[in-house]
Amino acid sequence: MDVKRTFAPLCAVILITGSAIAQNKPFPLATKPASVSRIVPPPPSFHFPEGQNFVYSVQWHLLNAGTATVSFLRSNSFEHLRASANTSGVVSKIYAVHDTFDADIEPATFCTQRISKHSEEGARRIERQVHFNYQTAKSHMDESNLKTGTKRQADFDIPPCVTDVVSGFFYAASLNLTVGSSQTFPVNDGGRTTDVKIDVEGRNRVKVPFGEFEALRIKAEPISGPLKNKGVLWVWFSDDARHLPLQMKSKTGFATLLFQLQRLDLPKADLPKSRK
Repeated sequence: MDVKRTFAPLCAVILITGSAIAQNKPFPLATKPASVSRIVPPPPSFHFPEGQNFVYSVQWHLLNAGTATVSFLRSNSFEHLRASANTSGVVSKIYAVHDTFDADIEPATFCTQRISKHSEEGARRIERQVHFNYQTAKSHMDESNLKTGTKRQADFDIPPCVTDVVSGFFYAASLNLTVGSSQTFPVNDGGRTTDVKIDVEGRNRVKVPFGEFEALRIKAEPISGPLKNKGVLWVWFSDDARHLPLQMKSKTGFATLLFQLQRLDLPKADLPKSRK
C-alpha cells in the first residue's frame, strides 16, 4: 500500500474531532433523515467548552501514527477553535505530517466565519485562508504554496450558514443524539460545500486511554459535494449530557485510522469520571 496516497487524505480526518462537552440542554435532532441540509442555531443555554483541550492518540494499521489535539478559546466576539495533527514514529519517517487548523465560529448561530490552515504533508507546504460572507452568499479563499511561492484565489457559493470539518462535529455532538435519529448539515473548508449526514447507529461500551464509557456510535458520511464517496467516519460519544468524543475511526479506501481520547484538560472543572 502507498502510505503517501492513503495517509495524506486522512490528515484532514485527524482534525474532525471537535466536539461539545459543556453540560447544557442539547437542541433537538431530527428523528427522520433530514431532507434539508442546514445548521440549527443553539439554544441560549448552550456554552462552548472554552479553555478545554482534547488530546488523541492516532493509530494507523496498529502503528502509533501520531497525536491530534482540539481546543477552544474565546476570541473577541467569536469562539476560536484550534486543532493540530502531527505524525510520529515510523509513520513520520515514511510521510511526515504537521498540520494546524484554526476557525472562528459565531456562537449564536454556529456559522463558521473564518478558517486558517497550515499544512506540512511530505514535501508540501500549504497555507490557506478562507472567509465566509453570508450576506453575499460567497466564500473567498486565498492559498499559498510555501515551496513554490505560487498563490491562488477563488470564490465559491455557500448556503446561509456552514460549519467546517472540525467544528462540524462540535455541532453534531451538541445535538440530542438518540438511536435511529439522523441529521444533515453543510460543511465547507474552502472549496465547494459538502453535505454531511450523521446517523446514530447504536450504543456500546468503549474503552480508551482516558477511561471506559457507555457510548453512542455515530456514522458520518458525505452525501454530496467534493467529499462524496471519499470515506466514512464513525464517532463514539459518551452516552450522557456531555457527549464526550471518545473514539473516532475513519475508513478511506483500504486505509483505516483510529483516534482514541488520551487526555482531557479542563481548566476550572473536575475531570469527568469513567464508569469502571
